[in-house]
Amino acid sequence: MKHHLVIGLEVHVQLLTRTKLFCGCRNQFGLPPNSATCPVCLGLPGVLPVMNRRAFELAVKAALALNCEIPLFTKWDRKNYYYPDLPKNYQISQYDLPLSRNGWLDVESPAGNRRIGIIRVHLEEDAGKLTHDEQGKGDSLVDLNRTGTPLLEIVSRPDIVAPEEAKAYLEEIRLLMRELEISDCEMQEGSLRCDANINVHVAVPDGCFAATPIVEIKNLNSFRAVERALKYEASRQIAEFEKKFGKEWQIREGQPREFAGRLVCPVMDAERGQPIPKATAGWNEDRGVTVVQRSKEEAEDYRYLPDPDLVPVVVDPAWLDEMRSQLGELPAAQRRRLQADYALTAYEAGVLTAQGRALVAYFEETAQTAGDPKEASNWIINDLLQVLNESKRSLADLPLKPRSLGGLIRYLKQTGLNKQRGRDIFARMLEKGIEAEQAAGELGIQVVGDESELAEIVRRAIAANPKAVADYKNGKKKAADAIKGAIMRETKGMARIEVVQRLLLEELEKVPSDEKA
Repeated sequence: MKHHLVIGLEVHVQLLTRTKLFCGCRNQFGLPPNSATCPVCLGLPGVLPVMNRRAFELAVKAALALNCEIPLFTKWDRKNYYYPDLPKNYQISQYDLPLSRNGWLDVESPAGNRRIGIIRVHLEEDAGKLTHDEQGKGDSLVDLNRTGTPLLEIVSRPDIVAPEEAKAYLEEIRLLMRELEISDCEMQEGSLRCDANINVHVAVPDGCFAATPIVEIKNLNSFRAVERALKYEASRQIAEFEKKFGKEWQIREGQPREFAGRLVCPVMDAERGQPIPKATAGWNEDRGVTVVQRSKEEAEDYRYLPDPDLVPVVVDPAWLDEMRSQLGELPAAQRRRLQADYALTAYEAGVLTAQGRALVAYFEETAQTAGDPKEASNWIINDLLQVLNESKRSLADLPLKPRSLGGLIRYLKQTGLNKQRGRDIFARMLEKGIEAEQAAGELGIQVVGDESELAEIVRRAIAANPKAVADYKNGKKKAADAIKGAIMRETKGMARIEVVQRLLLEELEKVPSDEKA
């Protein structure tokens, strides 16, 4: 059955400010429960909120990085709903005049480069946190430390077409937010959260597509969970459509709408004669299933109204230009430049960029010193990153500076030492913070460079491997590798491999073809 997935994400990012959005309480993870609260964030009578300027600056910087339009006038609204972790019974947010709109983000997905539209990026205060005792008495505990934390909501257009692409989009947002020091985006701490909206357009016999009801999936606390939940929900909706279409469900009569080049009609409840409403579902990580919980609220359910306690924000165009100038080179542009300037693959550029600007700068200095960008990339991706991951150290903590790594690459090219010897030298350089030549000397590594000495070693290896010689003379060219291995063992890997290769072929050509093993 032909079908298309339609996915939109609502990403919530906690901002890296010292204090909350409308009060002076600390914005810090891990404090004792309910210790970072005050009358303002608790919503006690008579208090007045005051906007955190730094939070607004970070929000605008994020919106600019996401290519959004920034209007010069924005206001605050109250989003009214009741929940135990929302002490005011409303959330200060933005509704019809958000701080930005109409943006986009380029993503490297399995389908190639994709541009995902962004409807809006707006600023709001976070709610508190409920902890449910599901194993014991069933009690729920409320921690209001998070109440009032500045929260950025990034709402994508329904342009995402696969769970893998949704994951790539989230990873790109995390990279962007970290690069600009807008958020640490630690999903396990709740500073990056995601709600996913998904439905399926299923081809039907009359030539158009039926749109299954949209389901919003909550409780997604990892990139893996987002991908798994979307895959499960897509298969569930398709199975539900196949089961109910023509029975409880039917396609609405009337003019279909166009979406992504397709004619689409929503399915209707056949008994009620109404479109099937959107639903909210939770994700159960242990069972690997979504669980539909309730119908989804619409904007009118929240009874938005302008917040009477907060003045609107008027943005100065000169200040906006200054904020734009502070962005620097963003990850997508950085990946393109690394591929264009250094002939790196998309994978190599992606790995380097994903670690942040510091590693890209490290790579560029290493490549310049080594004179070989490809080798610089290989050493950083395959060896340096492994050291960082295993030691849990940052790049700034390493004694191996980029010019030293570039010097190692240059030294290995000059001497012809093999990669294993190079790794021994690399380890000593990391241990002592010394240069390649000194590390090689301390390890007793001395290159066998005298060709007459090497030629004698080659002749001995040929004499000691008559079967390999016979195979080579009979057309099995790979047989020379066995002889080459013997030579490298005798020289303890300290001979220039290209010289060994040349001398070996020259000596093999001197051996008569009819010589027997």
